[in-house]
Amino acid sequence: MRCLVVADLHYSLPQFDWVVNEADRFDLVILAGDHLDLSSLVEGWAQTVVVRKYMELLRSKTHVLICSGNHDLDSRDGSGEKVAKWISDCRHGQVSSDGDSFEIDNTLISVCAWWDGPLMCERVAAQLAADATRRTGRWFWVHHAPPDKSPVSWTGSRDSGDGVLSKWIAQYRPDIVLSGHVHQSPFVKGGSWVDRIGPTFVFNVGQHSGAPPAHIMFDTDSQEVVWIMS
Repeated sequence: MRCLVVADLHYSLPQFDWVVNEADRFDLVILAGDHLDLSSLVEGWAQTVVVRKYMELLRSKTHVLICSGNHDLDSRDGSGEKVAKWISDCRHGQVSSDGDSFEIDNTLISVCAWWDGPLMCERVAAQLAADATRRTGRWFWVHHAPPDKSPVSWTGSRDSGDGVLSKWIAQYRPDIVLSGHVHQSPFVKGGSWVDRIGPTFVFNVGQHSGAPPAHIMFDTDSQEVVWIMS
């Protein structure tokens, strides 16, 4: 299985264009959160319309996994917690989104929502607990924030990772966790795009301006992983 991973595109249309142009070379394209840009002059609802069009283009070429990040929250659920409803609306036969679990090539992939409060955190925890019982081969997670106390969550001055995710990793020991969120980690002293926590490899794609975006390519057959920033 060949997979392309990007994150934190933040409504950069040249970067989305690049992903679409490359998509048919891969069995999976994973977009690990923060597709929108809260600082943009373009209204959030308009950004969602455009990004959903990109999802339609991508799904015509390959299977797509898309999780929410903190920039993507556009509504509130029945409990009042913020959610990315527009990402759930992207769900399709070729698009797996928040809360979905997707199986391919002896690999189970859990697509985790950004949790804004305790109830969504509990839902993600329940999703991972359920998926743990289904695991027979490799298990990958897509989770926008990286774990804390790791080079992949280091900004250059402080740690910005998710401590709850670290506890889940220690409990379930997935093979790979794919994330973004902390833009600087791959580029600063003390940071990295990859770390290993026990048997689990954790990756943070990182973010920079311009196309192509920072991205990770991996092949489960050759067991090769490459991070590219150009």
